[in-house]
Amino acid sequence: MMQSLANYQLLVLLLFVVVVIAKGFSHPNGGSPLVSSRVAARKATNSMVLSAKSTTTGQLAEPTYRDANYGNDNIAKYLVDLHDAKATFDFCGGMMFQLVLSDKLYSYLQAEKTNDDDDAGVVIVHDASKMRMHQLQGYEETSDADNRRIFHGREIRQVPSAAGGMGFVLQLSLANEDDPEGWTTAEINGYDGWGHDSGRVWRKGDRLEEEGFANFRQRFGPASFALHHRFYLHMDAFNRLWLSAEDGCEGTPAASGSQNPVAKLFQGIL
Repeated sequence: MMQSLANYQLLVLLLFVVVVIAKGFSHPNGGSPLVSSRVAARKATNSMVLSAKSTTTGQLAEPTYRDANYGNDNIAKYLVDLHDAKATFDFCGGMMFQLVLSDKLYSYLQAEKTNDDDDAGVVIVHDASKMRMHQLQGYEETSDADNRRIFHGREIRQVPSAAGGMGFVLQLSLANEDDPEGWTTAEINGYDGWGHDSGRVWRKGDRLEEEGFANFRQRFGPASFALHHRFYLHMDAFNRLWLSAEDGCEGTPAASGSQNPVAKLFQGIL
């Protein structure tokens, strides 16, 4: 009996100690303060990361920020930074295309250096009077590009990983060089980008791979397909920059968070 009482008292003492410890380490609103603090820290970190990414993309879309940080003679770096930020271009009032540079063009633009005496390598942004490519001085209906005034590119559809929520990518590649992601010989020889899309040849992934873009579907997705265009850059009357295709379709850097409204709706639900 005495032994049982002693055991009982010891048990009560142990329970008391456990309760005191539990209260000491419990959060006023329930849950472990250690876990709660970790969750709070993680949420704060995630919020900061998202905010930083959003701010960067938003800043890149602002003409005043672009002018202050890149001016007219460092647009090569601007294109690289847009690529790195996975920035989207708003085409046709709501079609969000992620800008993607081929590895070769990315390296080429990174290496660009401005020179006061010789600006032969500087990417050119045309003024607001050049709203269509055919208005450029010396324009010809050809497949030529110089990676400065005119670029080779593709609009690519059904890209699962594309920013903007619509599966669209606007890819630019390096012309006149051995770019494995660049235009194939067949694309160059058959180019007619001054015509309407409806009369042009869209290429599926298997065809592009057969013609020379070996990892197209690995790069952009199994169901992806593309139409190649020549592109150039110009300003408008509101100091916005536009990336314009030869057929007149064009887009401007979208504000941060711009997304397909349907994708935004489902993102909110999910």
